[in-house]
Amino acid sequence: MTIMRGVYPVVPTVFHDDGSLDPDGQRRAVDFMIDAGSQGLCILANFSEQFVLSEEEREISMGVVLAHVAGRVPTIVTTTHFSSRVCAERSKRAQDAGAAMVMAMPPYHGATIRASEPGIFEFFQAVSDAIDIPIMIQDAPVAGTPLSAAFLARMAREIEHVGYFKIETAQAAAKLRDLIALGGDSIVGPWDGEEAITLMADLEAGATGAMTGGGYPDGIRQIVDAWFAGDRDRATAAYERWLPLINWENRQCGLAAAKALMQAGGVIRSDALRHPIPPLRPEARAGLIAIARRLDAAVLRWGT
Repeated sequence: MTIMRGVYPVVPTVFHDDGSLDPDGQRRAVDFMIDAGSQGLCILANFSEQFVLSEEEREISMGVVLAHVAGRVPTIVTTTHFSSRVCAERSKRAQDAGAAMVMAMPPYHGATIRASEPGIFEFFQAVSDAIDIPIMIQDAPVAGTPLSAAFLARMAREIEHVGYFKIETAQAAAKLRDLIALGGDSIVGPWDGEEAITLMADLEAGATGAMTGGGYPDGIRQIVDAWFAGDRDRATAAYERWLPLINWENRQCGLAAAKALMQAGGVIRSDALRHPIPPLRPEARAGLIAIARRLDAAVLRWGT
């Protein structure tokens, strides 16, 4: 089994100005992200606006991306759904289409509907039973579901295909340390998330992958490559250099950042977000692009 590690950013879903899917723009976004150093990709995640897509649109987008990637890098497909059955079916279709891994959050709906811990275990068991590829559990505040390190480690030990974890909760580094200590060899991939805002602390805690926004994989690679080469000082210097952009994405722009950068660089024609997600404020966009220009981010000179 090939262990996936490194920089696997989330691919934004590209729309035309009218909100319809833009397959050509989607392909260009993927090409940019691979050219900029992504060692793998993740599609249909929250930063892909997966929650505004119909089931048909999910299938179209997945097909476009996986066919265009054509095995150049491993691709993770997010299959999150409240229903165990639907998540398992989505995961099987993703595997059959060429996904290298699936990612899912624990089942939740709105602010109050949650599954019990036994129900969460059975949920991921059902997904595992349906497929033969790895599962990444996304431990993110948006699910509003407490997942203790002990429970995550238990699922890694007892559910065949569970071995990767994207930790985005408060005190992520501490949780990564506990997860690795409790799960041992069952923890194949302890990963960082949340736009790399805690990347250095998470790498120090033992993270082996980073799932960030898709706008500047070149910058994240500078940090992660130096770290895995054993050069902590160079990794720290790279993180300090890129931190203003990381912070601006995380605190000012969110999921709008990648598409705003890609449009500014001519990668895609439109940075439209699906309504009712509000458009990015002009001031936030201007600040984002100004920081990226100072960093000479690849997205602003791609294809020139």
